Amino acid sequence: MSEEPLQDTDKSMEPLAIEGKLPLKAVGIENLKEDNPKHMPPHRYLHPWFARRPTPASRLAILGSILPKETDSDELLRLMQIEPREGIDGDIAEYVEKKKATENDRSGILADHYGYKRPFTSSPTPNQLSELHDKLESTWGGELPTVLDPTAGGGVIPFESLRYGLPTAANELNSVPSLILKAMLQYPLSVGHLRSDLTEWGEFINESATDALEEYYPEAGSGDTPSHYAMTYAVTCPDCTADVPTTPKWWLLRKSASKGVAVKPSYDESGELSLERVQLPEDVTKDEFNPQDGPRSRGGNLECPNCGYPIESETVKQRFKDGEYTHQILGVKYTDRNGKSAYRAPTAKDQEALKQAEQRCENDIDVFNLLTEEIPKKGEKTSEPVGYGLTEWRDFYSPRQLVCQYEYWQAFEKAKEQVQTRYDKERSESLLTILSFAAGKMIDYNSRLSPYKVSKGYPENAFAGKNFTLQWLYVDNNLTSGNRRYIDMISRIIDSYEKIVDYLDDIDVEPATVTSRDAADLSQDDNSVQTVVIDPPYYSSIMYSELSDMFYVWQKRYLNDVHPELFRNELTAKDEEAVANPSRFTDIANKSSSKKELAKKSYEEKMSDIFSELYRVLQPGGAMTVMFTHKETDAWDTLTMSLIKSGFVVTSTHPITSEMPDRMDVQGGGSADSTLLLTGRKPHRERNLNDRLPTLWSDVKADTRKAAKEAARDLIDSGMSLTKTDVIISAFGPTLRVFADAYPVVDDEDNEVPPRRALEEAREAVTQVLVDEYLEAEGIDELDDVTEWYILCWLVHESETFSYDEGHQLGLGIGVDIDEIKRSTKTWRKSRGDISLRGHDDRVQNINEKPEDRSSRIPVNPDDLSFSLALDKIHAAMHVYDVQGESACCDWLRERNFDTDSTFKSTLKALLQVLPHDHGDWELARDLAAGRTRDVLDLDFSPNVFADDGDETTQTTLGDH
Repeated sequence: MSEEPLQDTDKSMEPLAIEGKLPLKAVGIENLKEDNPKHMPPHRYLHPWFARRPTPASRLAILGSILPKETDSDELLRLMQIEPREGIDGDIAEYVEKKKATENDRSGILADHYGYKRPFTSSPTPNQLSELHDKLESTWGGELPTVLDPTAGGGVIPFESLRYGLPTAANELNSVPSLILKAMLQYPLSVGHLRSDLTEWGEFINESATDALEEYYPEAGSGDTPSHYAMTYAVTCPDCTADVPTTPKWWLLRKSASKGVAVKPSYDESGELSLERVQLPEDVTKDEFNPQDGPRSRGGNLECPNCGYPIESETVKQRFKDGEYTHQILGVKYTDRNGKSAYRAPTAKDQEALKQAEQRCENDIDVFNLLTEEIPKKGEKTSEPVGYGLTEWRDFYSPRQLVCQYEYWQAFEKAKEQVQTRYDKERSESLLTILSFAAGKMIDYNSRLSPYKVSKGYPENAFAGKNFTLQWLYVDNNLTSGNRRYIDMISRIIDSYEKIVDYLDDIDVEPATVTSRDAADLSQDDNSVQTVVIDPPYYSSIMYSELSDMFYVWQKRYLNDVHPELFRNELTAKDEEAVANPSRFTDIANKSSSKKELAKKSYEEKMSDIFSELYRVLQPGGAMTVMFTHKETDAWDTLTMSLIKSGFVVTSTHPITSEMPDRMDVQGGGSADSTLLLTGRKPHRERNLNDRLPTLWSDVKADTRKAAKEAARDLIDSGMSLTKTDVIISAFGPTLRVFADAYPVVDDEDNEVPPRRALEEAREAVTQVLVDEYLEAEGIDELDDVTEWYILCWLVHESETFSYDEGHQLGLGIGVDIDEIKRSTKTWRKSRGDISLRGHDDRVQNINEKPEDRSSRIPVNPDDLSFSLALDKIHAAMHVYDVQGESACCDWLRERNFDTDSTFKSTLKALLQVLPHDHGDWELARDLAAGRTRDVLDLDFSPNVFADDGDETTQTTLGDH
């Protein structure tokens, strides 16, 4: 539970439920249950989009922002469809929490264990809606409140608003999700069910395209139909002139490290490459041929399999920029006449089909001129592929992929003519829009960005990492057959749309108003909206418009005549988009203003403009709830200033678990695993910030630390499943409320103090709470600053890779400039702009080598008798134990008197607590704290104290303690 008192001085505002207690832990549990790829809400399967919010969190934000404060938790949860079918003793939130605690002990499915289905599968009953509407009309002056989402994206917030029968408005600048909004918020209510017609035309499109594509996907034998191809590239070896595949692996299906299906390369005397399918371990063992060792190393260098000649990564990159490479088939997954799947090496027929596609791209004028729009060269994300010679959007596809996409588009055009003739305008628009969504699915699973997943032997989607990463092992997908067929894609889309219609069938509500414009220039009248619920753009975390151009260039071709208002431009709108995109300022940045600083300023201005516009359209007393999911201090700093400048009064903040921790797409990125619900109200009386007397930072600082510490303690005691990073982020909310109440804040020299100062204080205060709570090692604060920073990074972030901004702020809090220590200590390195902590193997010279043969760039010499950093002592000891064994390590430890070194013992004990148990350094730390080395060191603790009986391969979260 969380309780936040209303802080506004305008007493005429009706307090809302979100300004009181909320069942945060129970809703967080439901968010995690929904975050399951096998059982997600149907709107997620309509078309790819980024960062959709969970249904439970969205429902809580909506209901909390419109219901009066006296609404209790049970009533909220029942309206959210979180309630067991059979009656219970006690409140619902406690029931949900108890069920979560015993979830792993269940014998049946989740719905049976909890006693109710996942909330997104249920809409409120007619009786619930009637009671809800009566209460809302009483609260909002006799009318139902209008809910507006001005940056609606994938549409979860406005869709859930419709399910509560509320007047709803959704706006979205980007044309790609604008189409999704129409299919979610308008067509289900204005047109209704379309299954029969959608199925008919989906089959028509598939049959037409299949006939046109038959020659490009030849069978190897009678009835053996290709499903998809594992593809890579080949460049010519400068030494022997043989083809060198650029694949990092030879696997087609890896069942384990030594078992599976692979292709084994061989070369004849002329250097001709051939590939043989092999089964491990039946045909060949891993010792004889390791499919994990492909020609491409992790650093991007190649080694010719024929002659062993090394080709540096920069040379490879230049070859790609110059177009000096070919597409290489590694293997084929196919389906035999009995419907069974298998793998084979490529045949001459496969190679010939590939050449046919290449010739078609060169000789067919329509294909030759397809997708010739230029990829922006200076984009934050698009600069990645441009560096490899991709200059037009067609370059994201191999020749056969491009032909395949083209034929499905042509089949759609044939269907379009007949659909527009047979049906009225509204029905034909809805049919064609929904049918076009299959193009997005095809793009996602059939491009040079689509990875081939060797552990399962099938395609993965291109945008899991929200970037344009060229895959060195990619999928060429036969959309007419196999695992990722067009007909399966369109069937899933149809099922999803029909389920959305089902959810709205019994709701008496008008279709939502959907607009596609800048959120700083809305179409709503002044004071016309009661509630805004907004999930704003994620600062620098997701470059929506750059990424969505991949879909836009196709949708423009599919639907330009159906939705001409959405496709006026060559590419999506970039200048109006509210993201912190440094690449937009490359040409105007200078020494006094870096492109990152200019991007931050631009984002703050755009968010201020958006919040000011929302202030305009909200009626006095109206509420705006912001769902903010971000880690970087800059993002929070910008959000706070934007809210304050636009006139809102911050009245409540609530943290809620919203995503499964450590999900793939945010590791090391800017998004957090929890969402903060931050509510601001539009006061009845306008507040002039210029008339407010400034507050001294020295007075605000203590209140800031107190608020952050109290919030952290409450969160730890609540048992919510939050990572330690999210505890820090969640404490930002109360911190910012203190700052907003005191604004403007100035220092002793009358200089304005920005919100980031308060956030830095909060981060430092909460970090100390985490140390006190979770580190048993004494003397941590007596360690050198570098070692303390290293330990705190592992404690707080629970990962070796995390945001640079977070690591930098953590360093500043204890007096460490991490940039100054980077080269001399080698404690961390940059990885795609993030921090990656180094282990002992990257920091310690090899003691078994002669001193003159060792690299001087490696900072720790294990022969030294003393070390300046406690971390160096531990890492050196780990190295000696690892390469020379326990006996030699015992002698090494005695020589340096580490049995009486308190900093050695404190650091060892701390690392045992903070390192993940599957990390090599944790295993070595455990070994040092056991056996004979334990006796030498005279330790008063055992490594078993820090072992997790349940799962020794992962680090615990706060909810596990």
